[in-house]
Amino acid sequence: MESVDIGILGAEGLVGQELLKILEERRFPATSVRLFDTDRTPGAEFFFSHKRLEVVEATPDGFRNLDVMFFCDGIDSSRRLLPSALQAGVVVVDDSGAVANDESVPLVVPEANAETILKHKGVLGSPGSSTIQLVVALAPLHRVNPVRRIVVSTYQPVSCSGTTAALKELTAQAKRVLEGRRVCPHMYSHQIAFNVLPEIDVFLDNGYTKEEWRIVQETRRVLGDSAIGISATCVRVPVYFGQSQSVNVEFDAAMTPDEARRILAQAPGIRILDDPSVSFYPQPWAASGLNHVFVGRIRRDSSRLNALSMWIVCDNLRKGAALNAVQIVEEGLRRDWIKSKKRRA
Repeated sequence: MESVDIGILGAEGLVGQELLKILEERRFPATSVRLFDTDRTPGAEFFFSHKRLEVVEATPDGFRNLDVMFFCDGIDSSRRLLPSALQAGVVVVDDSGAVANDESVPLVVPEANAETILKHKGVLGSPGSSTIQLVVALAPLHRVNPVRRIVVSTYQPVSCSGTTAALKELTAQAKRVLEGRRVCPHMYSHQIAFNVLPEIDVFLDNGYTKEEWRIVQETRRVLGDSAIGISATCVRVPVYFGQSQSVNVEFDAAMTPDEARRILAQAPGIRILDDPSVSFYPQPWAASGLNHVFVGRIRRDSSRLNALSMWIVCDNLRKGAALNAVQIVEEGLRRDWIKSKKRRA
């Protein structure tokens, strides 16, 4: 793969920090790495390949010498800085959701639709964490037996909020509850410690939250089928890392659990953990720090023909965010669909 100059916008956030770790772990061909943030902590710095990297203020002039940028800051700042990055000739992989509704921007999960990278015009979108783990598990099945309907409930940890403040809030609230003291929520509408909240992002006029509707739209786009019926319910749970999903999926034709296991076992990025007789199934704490999407409890839906139910878990910061973004660039470089400015010239 060609070496490129890399920038990370939102380097102080949870996803930005995870991105830096993954780039180093995978020995990504980075000629240089620069770290940016719009709300920079004075003196903030991180290490990459034993080199000290300072986080600098994100400004339009700072992107000139970069080939690829990962945008994982807030949506507003990402939208504000995107035109400057494109004007500087940078290929942007957006992990903030800033381009989620732009149909002209390829929305990519490499295990499901890598070929769409070829269509980029300077911007590539990485879907939300819920969509990523869902389509990694369903895409191999969809290729064999088309998916007609999906009902998914997500159990999302506080780290999905993207900030260390969310982790600190859960810790502080849990401590206060155990001490018998009153909790005053800040980040969420209600207490999150020892509680679950069926509210992630704002409610829309159709009764779904913005996060739930995002899953509907993104899943259809990545699987390449706008006719799939999808209903999602997103729940915030008092877990630090690792997102879980209860999924019911209806196919065009009948599929046995064994057939599904065989297909998924051969698919990239997936691990099957499925032996309920010994309580062997995916768990969020066990998925933390790992790159795979874990699938278990695959069983027939006793209430509906041609349907299966399953339990899907992954590390929301890794495959659910940072790793997927890195894989997009790796795949683009490998297939010569993403090039450095020198190569493009």
